[in-house]
Amino acid sequence: MSSDDKPKKKGKHAAQAARDDLVRQQRERLDKLPDPLSPANLKKLLLRVGLGGLVLWAIAVAIGHWVAYAISGALTVVVTGVVLWGLRFAKKSRAVTDIVKGVGDEASRKQALEKLDKDFKKGDTSATFAKAQLEMQQDPRAALATLETLNLASMMAPVADETRSQRAMLHLMLGEIDKARALADGIDLSRHKDARIRATLAAVIGEAWARTGQATRAVELLVKFDLADAEYKDLAPQLLRALAFAYAYADQLKSMREVLKKLTAINLQLVMSFITKKKHPAGVPPRGVHPALEQEAFKIVMKSGAIPRKMQIQRG
Repeated sequence: MSSDDKPKKKGKHAAQAARDDLVRQQRERLDKLPDPLSPANLKKLLLRVGLGGLVLWAIAVAIGHWVAYAISGALTVVVTGVVLWGLRFAKKSRAVTDIVKGVGDEASRKQALEKLDKDFKKGDTSATFAKAQLEMQQDPRAALATLETLNLASMMAPVADETRSQRAMLHLMLGEIDKARALADGIDLSRHKDARIRATLAAVIGEAWARTGQATRAVELLVKFDLADAEYKDLAPQLLRALAFAYAYADQLKSMREVLKKLTAINLQLVMSFITKKKHPAGVPPRGVHPALEQEAFKIVMKSGAIPRKMQIQRG
């Protein structure tokens, strides 16, 4: 192998490492999702619905008018329909999750993709997310194309936000910053009450803002999430990556270095994802990897011994 080929190979390895880590984060997220069909959750659901129904009918009996009985009956039918729909959706989501969790190698990945295509209709949100997750490790473009088959206008707003986030994340990985920013701007964090979902969305929004000229705004958003909180422990790589971009473009280089140290402690490959294949020319556009961020990341990787020192002068 020629000396010119080595940096390119290392660049490809870094990109693959970033994709691997992204898949790992998505899988860990699935593993931590509560099972809506667990006995405990079903008991809570039935208890809430049952108590609500008892109160509703008790009021109707107390009133004693046919109109009250009619209203109670109609509401009971509506609630029953919603519960049955929710249970059916939960059952389908759990089936999709079980398929993804069973993937361990390339053969099982292909089997899972075939099963998703066979068992679920085209446009099924859960199956489409799962398929994209399986595709992104090998082919981010294919994963992006899969997510783009979902019609954002016809989805519930919170689900549409998660779809935008997944697509924006892939655009960021591919260096298509403007497309990522357009999607990120369509996400409304106020629609999401779950702390982990808010943090996941904020990481994507923050990185998109930082890399398109709104670094200070990105910092203000991201520092709201306390990484010392156990709630965000497994989301730390995503939040720290976004913070590294935000601090770099906000010229807060000391804070940027601290973030890179934290990323190094988690996994050196996370730091390697900031290193591009070639040196930046003078006057580098402000939307790629910030020169100071890339330079500091390269120093950390060089110091670790993961890359032969002679490659420092070969890169470019």
